[in-house]
Parts: sequence; C-alpha cells; structure tokens
Amino acid sequence: MPASAPPPHALGKTVPIPDHPDRSVLERVANPRSAELYVARFTVPEFTSLCPVTGQPDFAHLVIDYAPGDWLVESKSLKLYLFGYRNHGAFHEDCTVGVGVDLRDLLAPRWLRIGGYWYPRGGIPIDVFWQTGEPPKGLWIADQGVPSYRGRG
Repeated sequence: MPASAPPPHALGKTVPIPDHPDRSVLERVANPRSAELYVARFTVPEFTSLCPVTGQPDFAHLVIDYAPGDWLVESKSLKLYLFGYRNHGAFHEDCTVGVGVDLRDLLAPRWLRIGGYWYPRGGIPIDVFWQTGEPPKGLWIADQGVPSYRGRG
C-alpha cells in the first residue's frame, strides 16, 4: 500500500475553475486494489482548448486509459485540471501529450495511454495518440470506441 496522500483539497467543496492547466491541482489517492492488474478509463467527450495562433476554440474527445499502480487520479481534480485547458492556447499534440505526461508523472501507473480525437480545424481532423510503453502482459484493454472522423459523408 502506498504512503497516504493528503485528503483531496477540492472534494466536497466549491472551488474556482482554473484558468490554466498549470494552475490546477491534479491530485491522487491511494489505490485500494494496487495488487490487481486492471484498466481505469476516463472519457472526456467535451474537451476544449484554444488555438495558440488564432485564439479560436478547439474541441476534442479524449479517452484516457491507465493501469493503476499505487495511485488513482482523484476524478474531481482531473475534471478541474482538464477545465484549465478551456482558455489555454496550445496545439492538439501539446494538449493531448501534456495531459498524458502530467498523469504519468503524478501516478506512476503500470501503463497509460491517451487518445485525443480532435474535431476538424481548417477541414482536417487531427487525432493524437500517446502511451507510456507496452502494456503489461495479461492486461485487458478495450478498444477506445471512437470512430475516425467521417464528416457528413
């Protein structure tokens, strides 16, 4: 069992939405099933950020899968952290990989992957995929279930 973490600062409280991901408090809690090999999934169908060049909004569907070790991400802190991207200017690749790296650094999971399925910008959808490495042997990993962008065709 990991060392205990302080109680989450936002859980059960009203806290302001951060205006930048770096001003968010991404928190972890002890994993009560740390001896088990399993995948936890967060699906974020309404992720938003801003184009760093035009300032126009960008929209994505994120799917985060991870095999926890000693730590779990506290879900309210994850939600607030992701809200911090709403007014943050960054390219699709930077947002997607940045979320993955921040979670990896916080949690030290056995394995983590993130799929960023971005809606078209300039007529071109951009999908970004990142993972920490090969998944552990025997880990059941479901398909992320997000189809490639088809438009109206």
